Amino acid sequence: MNGAIMPQVRPVDLYDLAQAERWLELLDHYAQDPMGGGDGLSDFAKLNLVASIREVPGYHGAIAWLDGKAVGLVNCFAGFSTFAAKPLLNIHDIVVYAEVRGRGIGQALLAWVEQRARDLGCCKLTLEVLSNNARAMASYEQAGFAPYVLDPQAGHALFMQKYLEEV
Repeated sequence: MNGAIMPQVRPVDLYDLAQAERWLELLDHYAQDPMGGGDGLSDFAKLNLVASIREVPGYHGAIAWLDGKAVGLVNCFAGFSTFAAKPLLNIHDIVVYAEVRGRGIGQALLAWVEQRARDLGCCKLTLEVLSNNARAMASYEQAGFAPYVLDPQAGHALFMQKYLEEV
């Protein structure tokens, strides 16, 4: 990235309507990607997400800006590690517009999250990634992430879900 303009990563202000609109566009871009499900956000989510997430305790989010344009975002939620008796920060969504990938934006977002977690006194960062998302996995490994293993004989942890209502 010699001579390249570095992205600026700033906490998102979802009460700023322009930022909230960029945030929602980025999240919809992610949801339209095959790694985000491919369908885009539902009409319900588009209408309710910004107002709803403003009320979520422990939400931490940021937008990456490049040349004055919003080009990436990260959404995180505070959690807790019972084994460490300390808070943790989970990266729930991270997205970079396809046309600017490979320019250090994802790494800048991950660095922002790490600093936020350190500021909050967190013991670790967590995230989930689809097993065939090689590009994202390489980016996470570059930032120091590794598969979650307590005991190698027990295997890697798996992320599972159970829907309680239709999404």
